Amino acid sequence: MTMTEESEKKMKTFEEIESAVRSYSRGWPTVFEKAKGYKLWDTDGKEYIDFFAGAGALNYGHNDDTMQEKLIEYIKNDGVTHSLDMATTARKEFLERFKEVILKPRELDYKIMFPGPTGTNTVESALKIARKVTGRDSVISFTNAFHGMTIGSLSVTANSFKRHGAGIPLHHAVSMPFDDYVEDQDSLAYLEKFLEDSGSGVALPAAIILETVQGEGGMNAARLEWIKKVENICRRWDILLIIDDVQAGNGRTGTFFSFEPAGINPDIVCLSKSIGGIGLPMAITLIKPEYDVWEPGEHNATFRGNNLAFLAATEALTNWENDELSKSVQEKAEILTDKIQLWVKNYPELKAEARGRGLMQGIAIHVDGMADDICGEAFKRGLIVETSGPDDEVVKFLPPLIIEKEGLEKGLEILEDSIKHVLD
Repeated sequence: MTMTEESEKKMKTFEEIESAVRSYSRGWPTVFEKAKGYKLWDTDGKEYIDFFAGAGALNYGHNDDTMQEKLIEYIKNDGVTHSLDMATTARKEFLERFKEVILKPRELDYKIMFPGPTGTNTVESALKIARKVTGRDSVISFTNAFHGMTIGSLSVTANSFKRHGAGIPLHHAVSMPFDDYVEDQDSLAYLEKFLEDSGSGVALPAAIILETVQGEGGMNAARLEWIKKVENICRRWDILLIIDDVQAGNGRTGTFFSFEPAGINPDIVCLSKSIGGIGLPMAITLIKPEYDVWEPGEHNATFRGNNLAFLAATEALTNWENDELSKSVQEKAEILTDKIQLWVKNYPELKAEARGRGLMQGIAIHVDGMADDICGEAFKRGLIVETSGPDDEVVKFLPPLIIEKEGLEKGLEILEDSIKHVLD
């Protein structure tokens, strides 16, 4: 039986029963059975190094021992699993620990909101509260932005393929050029001119929403001074600044919040994915107290009380009681950066460039289809890695933050072998 025939046999159930909308299982045609740390195993026992980490939802790796034990104990003791927004011990402990471990040391003052448990839910809540506070309806986002798949979030998402899926016009959003979108052009001067000029056609917005590193958009990392200038524009024009840290947050770039090195203080922060610690659905929206003007129940969701996620999330915060994890991420990020830059230099046929920051990096390959081919070959060799960018031109590295240097280097070795194979 050939590899193709074997894959087709494995995937028959998914082909015949599951919706055509499925995507990741097409690029990685095997049935996964077990996961631990930074590795996955399929039903044949084949081992894979994970450079995907649940699209950033598994920063602390698969099945952390301590989180597992706490979840098992909680379930055995009949702990409350579902509670909407009723008060529970798990919810109380998370709120207290997040304030103590994350907010206080960074001198940040936010109310913590639990919207629905996914990234698009936190973005939706951020857009709604910004409009409620300011009384304005438009929002400025940026080229190549990705903020979610529900209608509000999709309106500030740039990808035309995903926007088309809405099936209706997407209004009340204006897209502006991200940092370095046009070479040698000051994108923020362009933005300010639009705000200053009454003939620009751009109304004063309720908010500007920003990813400091655009994951799905192609691993585009904004310069820290550019991020700071965006904040200054918001302050000048009384615009709320929303930082979407759904993928770039939770330590992915080396600090808990991706915006910390820029020295800014956003009005609203969106967190999801790895905030749940072990991969359970969870999202929070951080809102400056003066903007927390919701009426009770004005924004709600049935699963805003995922107590198992609260439990794992609380345990995950122990990683931020000191700077050990942060330093570890930065050290491994240097290894990743050096390797990507070496590939750019050694394989000119790729027409490549390095992108990203921390353990959120990528190599943009400007040869049609080659990034997909490299990721496909890497999968055959035991590495899970995906593409991103408007044309799937970026090989995107999102390993778990806890990956050992040995595992990181082994994964990079597989990737380089895949590059050589595709080029040959």
